[in-house]
Amino acid sequence: MNVIVLGCGRVGAELAYRLFRRGHQVAVVDPDPAALRTLPADFRGRMIQGEVLDQDVLRRAGIEHADAVAAVTPSDAVNAVVAHVARVVFHVPAIVARNYEPGKRALYEAFGLQVVSPSSWGAQRIEEMLSPAALHTVFSAGNGEVELYELLVPEAWAGRSLDDLVAGCQCRIMALTRAGRARLPEPGDRLEAGDVIHVGATREGIEELRRQLEALEEA
Repeated sequence: MNVIVLGCGRVGAELAYRLFRRGHQVAVVDPDPAALRTLPADFRGRMIQGEVLDQDVLRRAGIEHADAVAAVTPSDAVNAVVAHVARVVFHVPAIVARNYEPGKRALYEAFGLQVVSPSSWGAQRIEEMLSPAALHTVFSAGNGEVELYELLVPEAWAGRSLDDLVAGCQCRIMALTRAGRARLPEPGDRLEAGDVIHVGATREGIEELRRQLEALEEA
């Protein structure tokens, strides 16, 4: 895969090196030559000094034949615009842009771009880790809009229906593991102590499920 990484800060340098180590053809673009020098000594990708918004620079990086572009400069506006140019002008198949300020995420969404927002995602993860809960996140899609949670069923919930557990929530039971064997849940399945269930949910759905679980514990 031919990949162009636009921006060689901490994230850009780490991403470029990881892609290179996996055998991809990587080009890194940054206006600051000192930033390019932060790449590990054994990095053998291409390093292009220049402004990422300059289409001639993008062509030097090989954007006309690129399979993917990652826009990870320190500027939200630059990331959104150059990602849009990569898609509309150069028709790059896979494009991801990094969002720094959560308030500017709408800029990316207006362009219909895939976006990674570390600030929003990180704050949400820390909030969950600070809150005592029976639910633990095992996978996060996008920036946490939908997540997969793991729940160990305590004795107090034994005999209850899986359907009742998620009734009225924006949640779906994805898997039920019992005695080490996982399977897809069936309608009417009853919980047993020690079961492990995996729940796919929106943020609103998981908060509602937490409230229902707390109510079960108090009952």
